[in-house]
Amino acid sequence: MQHKFQIMLQIIFKYTYFILITLIILVSCKPKSLNDVDVSKIKAEIKVLRFDQIFGEANEQTLPQIMATYPLLFPEGRTASDWLAYKNDTIFQELYQESQKVFGNFKKEKKELDNLFKHVKYYYPAFKEPEIITMISNLDVENQVFYADSLLFIALDTYLGKSKIYYADAPAYVQKNFEPNRISIDVATAIAYQTSPEIAYRMFVERIIAQGKMKYAVQLFLPELSEATIMGYTDTHLEWVQNNEFYMWQYFMEKEYIYNSDRDLLQRFIDPAPFSKFYIESDTESPGQTGIWIGWQIVKSYMANNQVSLPEMMATPPIDIFNRSKYKPKK
Repeated sequence: MQHKFQIMLQIIFKYTYFILITLIILVSCKPKSLNDVDVSKIKAEIKVLRFDQIFGEANEQTLPQIMATYPLLFPEGRTASDWLAYKNDTIFQELYQESQKVFGNFKKEKKELDNLFKHVKYYYPAFKEPEIITMISNLDVENQVFYADSLLFIALDTYLGKSKIYYADAPAYVQKNFEPNRISIDVATAIAYQTSPEIAYRMFVERIIAQGKMKYAVQLFLPELSEATIMGYTDTHLEWVQNNEFYMWQYFMEKEYIYNSDRDLLQRFIDPAPFSKFYIESDTESPGQTGIWIGWQIVKSYMANNQVSLPEMMATPPIDIFNRSKYKPKK
C-alpha cells in the first residue's frame, strides 16, 4: 500500500513539474505586444533652452542683450522697460518661483522626452528632434505646448499640479491637465497631429476616429503609459467605458449618429467635459470624451485587421479606417 502511494506521489510530482516547465516556456515565448519595441540603439538629441530661467533672472542690465539674442521670443511692440515690468510683476514671479520648485533642473522631464523622441524616430526615422524651450506664459492654459517644426515650447506654469491655487477657478475635469506628467503626453499629441492631414471632418464617425488616431499614436510613442493615463481617465472611468463599449456603440447606431454632422455631438462626446451626455439617468457616472475612446478602439481594430504601418494609418482618411476596421465592440 505504501509502495503504491509513493508511486502516485512520483507521478503527481512529474506531472506538476511538466506543467510548470510548460508554463515557463509559454511565458518566456510570449510574443511582444504591439507597443513593445526596442529603441535602445536609437539616438535622440535633447536640447533644452531654459528660457524661463533666462528671462526670470534678467535685470535691467542683462535684458537688452537677452532680447537681442532671442528676438523670436520677444514680439515687437514692447520696450525693454515693458518686458522688465512684466517680468517683475508679482504673479509672474510667483509662477516662476513655483515652476523652479516643481521642475528644478528639468532632468526627469528631459529623460521622458528623450524616450518619447526615440519612439517617434522608431516609427518616423526622418523625425528631427525639436529644440525644447521652457517658459512662463502667465497661465496661458490654451497653449500649454506649442510645436512648430524645429521648436517645441512648453509653458511650465501650466503644469504645476492640479491642486495649485492658480487653477482653482478651472473645473475638475480641466484641472487634471495641469499635472507635470501631462507634459510628455501633450508633446506626443502635438507631434502626432503633425503626422496626420489637417482636414476638417464633418461626420461624427470621422471626428471620433481622427481623434482616436492621435490616441493610438501617443500610445506607441509612450508605451509605458496606461490607456487611462493617456485619456486622462481614472481607473474607474476606464472600467466604465470598457464595460459599456457595446452599449455606447449601440446607442450611436440606434440614434443614427455615425454619419451625422450635427456639431452638438462634439460637445456631448468629443470636447472636454465632466461626463458624456447620453441623456440617461447614469450619465454622471461616465467620463467625458467617450466618443474619442470609441474612435481609438476602432483604430486599434483597423490596425489589428490590416497590415499597415503607423505612418500609413495616420495618412489614411478616417472613413476608410472605419470601413476596413471590422470593428466589433466588446459586450
